[in-house]
Amino acid sequence: MSEQAQAKRKVQIGDKLRGADKVRTIPLVNEETGYQRKPDWIRVRVPANGEIQRIKSMLREQKLHTVCEEAACPNLPECFGGGTATFMIMGDICTRRCAFCDVGFGRPNSLDPEEPLHLAESVDNLGLNYVVITSVDRDDLADGGAEHFAECIRQVRARTPQTKIEILTPDFRPCLDTAVDILVETAPDVFNHNIETVPELYKHIRPGARYQHSLDLLQRYKALRPDVSTKSGIMVGLGETYEQVINTIKDLRAHDVDMLTIGQYLQPSKHHAPVDRFVHPDEFRDYARVANELGFRSVASGPMVRSSYHADLQHKGIDVGTHKPN
Repeated sequence: MSEQAQAKRKVQIGDKLRGADKVRTIPLVNEETGYQRKPDWIRVRVPANGEIQRIKSMLREQKLHTVCEEAACPNLPECFGGGTATFMIMGDICTRRCAFCDVGFGRPNSLDPEEPLHLAESVDNLGLNYVVITSVDRDDLADGGAEHFAECIRQVRARTPQTKIEILTPDFRPCLDTAVDILVETAPDVFNHNIETVPELYKHIRPGARYQHSLDLLQRYKALRPDVSTKSGIMVGLGETYEQVINTIKDLRAHDVDMLTIGQYLQPSKHHAPVDRFVHPDEFRDYARVANELGFRSVASGPMVRSSYHADLQHKGIDVGTHKPN
C-alpha cells in the first residue's frame, strides 16, 4: 500500500454493533502531519497544579516507579492529580518485549530488598486507601518475583492496615505453581492479571505469553482463594473483531474472573504496534452489556479505561468508564 493510500485509509467504527444501520468512519492518518488522528472521545485532561510533580519527586526519592509513567498511561494527569498511583515494582526493565508496551526491555537489575518498605512508606505518605501494585515480567527470577510481591503486601498491611491492595501480576509462565502458592498464602484483596488481547493476536502482540496459560492462572488462583476477587483486562483496537472480543470475555467469565476492564489501545510510539481502529463508545457500551449479562461483578469499559482506572470503585462493584454514545 502506498503512503498516499495509507494516509487516506479509513477505519470502520461501530459496524460490529448489534442493530447498527450504518458504518461510521474516521481517517486513521492525518494527511498533513502523518500522525494518527484521534477521535473527539479520546481526550486527556491536564490539571493546572503542581500535584503531579510533587508525587513524581516523592517517588524518585523513594526510588520507586509507577506504571502510570513507564507505560505512558493517558490517565496519568487524572490519577496523579488526584493523589493516586499504580506502583511498578522490581525495576523498570522487562524481560519480554510486547508489541503494545512502552516499558523498557533488557536485562533487569537485581531486586532492591528495601523496595517493599519504601513502597509502604509512599502509600502511607500519599494517604492511599486503595493501592495497585504491578510489575515488569521477571523471567530471570525462580519465582517470577512472587515473593517480592508478597513482601510488598506484608509491608503495606503492616504500615497501613486499612489500605486495600490489588496486585496486577505477570503470567509467571516459567513458575506458575511456585508463584501461585506464594501469593495464595500472602493474598491481596484483588488478584489481577491482564489477558491483554484476543488469542488470535497473541503471536504478534504478546509473543512471550500464552492465552490459555493466562486463563489457567486466573482460574487456579480463584479456586485456591475464592475469597479474593479476580480481575483481568483487554485492549481493543489492535485488529481484533467484535466476535473475538466477545469470545474472550466469555472465556474470562468461564474461568471465574470477577471483574473486567476494556479500553482503547493507543500506540506509545511509531516503533510499537499501530492502532488498527478507534473503537466507538457505543461498542464499549455493548461489551459492558454483554459482560454484565455474563455475570461479572463489575465492568469498566470505555476508550480511556486502563486496568487500574478507578480500581477502588470497581472493587466496590461499581461499573466505571462506560461512555455514553456521542
